[in-house]
Amino acid sequence: MSIADFFDSGFKKRNEDHFAAIVRVAMSDDIITEEEKAFLDRLAHKLNISEAEYKQILKDYKTHPINPPTSYDKRLERLFDLARMVWADHIEGEKQIRMLIRLVVGLGFHSKNAKYITHKALDLVHEEVDLDTFMDEIKHMNR
Repeated sequence: MSIADFFDSGFKKRNEDHFAAIVRVAMSDDIITEEEKAFLDRLAHKLNISEAEYKQILKDYKTHPINPPTSYDKRLERLFDLARMVWADHIEGEKQIRMLIRLVVGLGFHSKNAKYITHKALDLVHEEVDLDTFMDEIKHMNR
C-alpha cells in the first residue's frame, strides 16, 4: 500500500465516520424525515459515500465511532460546509434549522449556544462570505 493509498483510506474512513455521526443525529428522534433524507443524500454525495456504503451506514450507524473535530477551527470548517449545503440547496426552513442546530451540538458546540451559532452561520452563508471570514465572524460573534 502506498502512502497516498494510506491517506486516501484514512480520509475515506473519516468521511464515513462523519456521515455516520450525522445519521446518528438525524436518528436521535428515531425517524429520518424526507427533508433529512434529502440532506443525507446530498451529504453522502459530497463526502463520496457510495450507495452501498450509504445503505450500510444507515443500517449500522451506531457501529461507527463519533469523532467530532478536535480543534475549534475544524469544527468551524464543518459548520461552514453544513450551513452552505442547507443554504445552497434552498432547503432552509424550520425543520432544517432544527436539524442544523442538532448538528451544531453534534460538532461539539455547547447546546446553550447552538441556536445562536446556527443562525449566525446561516446569515454568513447568505452573505456568501469565504471560509476565513466565516471563521473570524463566528469566533468573534460577541464583540
